[in-house]
Amino acid sequence: MPWRAALLKGNRVLARCDEAGAFLDEEGRVEVRYRPTDPRAYRAGLRNLSPLPGELLPDAHCVPAAPETPEGPAGKAKPAAARKAAASGAGGASADHTPEVAASQAHFVAYTDGACSGNPGPAGLGVVLLRGTQRQELSEYLGTATNNVAELTAILRALEVIEDVDETVLVHTDSQYAIGVLQKGWKPKVNQELIAATKHRMKAFKALRLLYVPGHAGVPLNERADELARMAVSTRANSGWREVRASRERAKA
Repeated sequence: MPWRAALLKGNRVLARCDEAGAFLDEEGRVEVRYRPTDPRAYRAGLRNLSPLPGELLPDAHCVPAAPETPEGPAGKAKPAAARKAAASGAGGASADHTPEVAASQAHFVAYTDGACSGNPGPAGLGVVLLRGTQRQELSEYLGTATNNVAELTAILRALEVIEDVDETVLVHTDSQYAIGVLQKGWKPKVNQELIAATKHRMKAFKALRLLYVPGHAGVPLNERADELARMAVSTRANSGWREVRASRERAKA
């Protein structure tokens, strides 16, 4: 998702927005950065942000995010439970009682993404799933939905197709929101049923981790998941799960 310049309590910041330039509202909060080279991500109240004129900036304009912090550098400290979850980096271990999974240990590696034309609007998802040299892809149209619903559903679809729940699983997503509500203990005000269904599926796995990957940063399989999601939106069609030729992309993803 792109960035746009904004004012936050008199300070110039960069705020997450959708392709139309509207602030990306996630439970009334918006991800902001004070400098594009600073990985510290803050969660600012939507009501405290005012857009500034100027062109939208690509996702790669800011470096990948470190764990998010409250609004502004002077924000209050997180509760102890939230600090512990963020520090672990393995949110699933605290939220779903599953140990952290390193990429080198994972039997299944998935890249998931959601796309939305408007928010809400026509939405779709894309998933790339790897097991060794085997690779499956999914492009699914969801009808009218929000970007957050598309991101969450993509993760759920990846987990639904994996039958070997005793195997280790690593799921990549560029949605801070999805990781927050599924692993970090964020309290969602909407999408509760979808979040509950996804968490329920997560608990079936012996070892599972969601891992943030920056969107539109040249990560090949994340770019492919994005392409599949956008294809679903543009064609209003579902591909179903399909096998594709073995690829070496896993090693460099």
